[in-house]
Amino acid sequence: MELAGASAVVTGGASGIGAATVELLRAAGARVAVLDVQQGSGPAELYIRCDISVEAEVVGAVGRVHEALGGLDVAVLNAGVGGFGSLVDLSSAEWDRVLGINLRGTFLCLREVGKAMLAGGRGGAIVAVSSISGFLADRMMGHYSVSKAGVAELVRVAARELGPFGIRVNAVAPGTTDTPMFASTRRLPGYRERVAERSALGDVGTPDGVARAIRALLELDWVTGQVLAADGGVSLWSPIDPAEGMGK
Repeated sequence: MELAGASAVVTGGASGIGAATVELLRAAGARVAVLDVQQGSGPAELYIRCDISVEAEVVGAVGRVHEALGGLDVAVLNAGVGGFGSLVDLSSAEWDRVLGINLRGTFLCLREVGKAMLAGGRGGAIVAVSSISGFLADRMMGHYSVSKAGVAELVRVAARELGPFGIRVNAVAPGTTDTPMFASTRRLPGYRERVAERSALGDVGTPDGVARAIRALLELDWVTGQVLAADGGVSLWSPIDPAEGMGK
């Protein structure tokens, strides 16, 4: 897809990966609207306060974007939250909070941007932000992992349903990325260093690095229904790697 002149919406675009994506889309010549519960201060043309777990807010916000930008060509569904707690101690309220934003909210946004693209009749490209936690078994993050696994499957189904109308749907699965959400891990001694050591590229990811992966998927016209790990290779680490025992 040609991004110059495209009309785009980015959820969770006020900070982190979302804000970096807005910067790249604007640099490519796209017109960008942001949906977020935070007030943004970046280069987007339009900021709309929207809690993506609230259906009426999503419907209203996407409608406003569609009207203001004269259609919708690109959507980056990035808004999400983290969570921490063992399954046996997790409250149903905390489970519902994380699933309600990360999975239900992404569904609501995908449904509405999909409708807008169908109404426009000019195809489109959607990228959702999943996580490598959606295919790894991370302790203390069960609800988060389940929500992100659900996003990956949502993307695959949407790609099949919307493909005949020229709408591509993909996902990026970041690993550990230096965002405001990652800041909560500072209370875990040595966590950042341990992650960087286990990354094939030897570091923690940056919002810009993930945003570039998002842009690539938006521009790849013959790719749909895929989940691209943008994690520096941290998901390649294996605890049963025989080379580990050889001091390598």
